[in-house]
Amino acid sequence: MKITVNGTATDVRAQTLAAALGELGYGGAKVATAVNENFIPAAAREETDLAPGDRVEIVAPRQGG
Repeated sequence: MKITVNGTATDVRAQTLAAALGELGYGGAKVATAVNENFIPAAAREETDLAPGDRVEIVAPRQGG
């Protein structure tokens, strides 16, 4: 299915946000996620279904000072 990940059209086979993160290489990473501008906590990713055209944002924390 075609979704948009961080502004880039992407094809995934995954049906849930958690599975999509794994497919995209973020499986064990500490990231923040949103689907269609709605924040999705880590505990809800397994139950968050994706649909064609969904907009997914994946943000990794940064260190700095």
